[in-house]
Amino acid sequence: MRRHVTILGATGSVGRSAREVIAENPERLAVAGVVSGRDVAGLARVARESGASFAAIADESRAGELRDALAGSGIRHGAGRSAVLDAVALDSDIVVSAISGAAGLEATFASLLPGRLVALANKESLVCAGAAVMAQASRLGARILPLDSEHNALFQVLGDEPISAVRSMTLTASGGPFRTWSAERIAAATPEQALAHPNYAMGAKITIDSASMMNKGLELIEARFLFGVGADQVDVLVHPQQIVHGLVNFRDGSVSAGMAIPDMRVAAAHCLGVDDRLDAPADRFLDLANCAPLAFERPDLARFPALALAMAALAQGGAAPAVLNAANEVAVAAFLARQIPFWAIPALVEAVCEHAGGARGAAPESVAAALDIDQEARIRARALLSEGRFAVT
Repeated sequence: MRRHVTILGATGSVGRSAREVIAENPERLAVAGVVSGRDVAGLARVARESGASFAAIADESRAGELRDALAGSGIRHGAGRSAVLDAVALDSDIVVSAISGAAGLEATFASLLPGRLVALANKESLVCAGAAVMAQASRLGARILPLDSEHNALFQVLGDEPISAVRSMTLTASGGPFRTWSAERIAAATPEQALAHPNYAMGAKITIDSASMMNKGLELIEARFLFGVGADQVDVLVHPQQIVHGLVNFRDGSVSAGMAIPDMRVAAAHCLGVDDRLDAPADRFLDLANCAPLAFERPDLARFPALALAMAALAQGGAAPAVLNAANEVAVAAFLARQIPFWAIPALVEAVCEHAGGARGAAPESVAAALDIDQEARIRARALLSEGRFAVT
């Protein structure tokens, strides 16, 4: 029997990877519904090509555009928050949660239905409300599968081992485009330079996060909740080749590594074919004999202060990760709009976290509580931006 898949964030890079895996396995997988934030043309094309029965655009103001784009297709469609939730409620076996940022939190939470598989690429769901999301999945009997390549590697390496057997987990990072740059050069980086990732073609926001290494910090927080380990049991190694995606260090001194080529379709194929692996084309297999020598190094927290801020939020817990994430989303948007320089991204995040009193509030126990924390932090971040002290000079 075929598994039916709903893709949240269908027009983004992760959504594209999932769609390609589905197209490679038509006897095993089929698309039920597709969701995008604002890309009406892309959503309509994806819906038609994939054979989706329903398409939703999150931006309610684009309802008319979507109606016109899907005219004559027979594909049901909608716009706005209710339409996104309608897509989540479709009779599907797997939901790919790949909406970027905190905007994906509500849809991810709603995707947790009894027996449902949720392939999670929206790390912000666990950063902002990790305890609440994991508790809901456990209560309902939903299964969360990590779609980020690093967490997917850890998931596969861990297998049936109890978490009590684990001493620590290590996520790898490419180091982004600025791995060898000086602190001064990084501080003055342009959006074009920050968007030039050496290994992956991703959306703008996550690519900037990779350049600042905030992305890896968010992934540490995600791992803490996903695997139920302590904040002191997750760490990072910079690995430019991105062949080893994660390592599990067991209590007996053994270390197991999850390895693959740097291609999101590998993790997508594992999630979509979980418990009965899919066959990959030949060009997706790792050939170690032809790999460059594999190198590993500790991240430089002085040159990448965003990672240090995320580590501090992880250690602190409570509301701190949600505040950190909201401030970072505002800062990255301002950088991409050329309102602030690159150095101001972590500076603004730090200022928001300090204003929140170190974000000493309790961890949110619901989506609504997480979104309240998120909104308050965004308001503060925008207020600081309006003061002009972080502006481009």
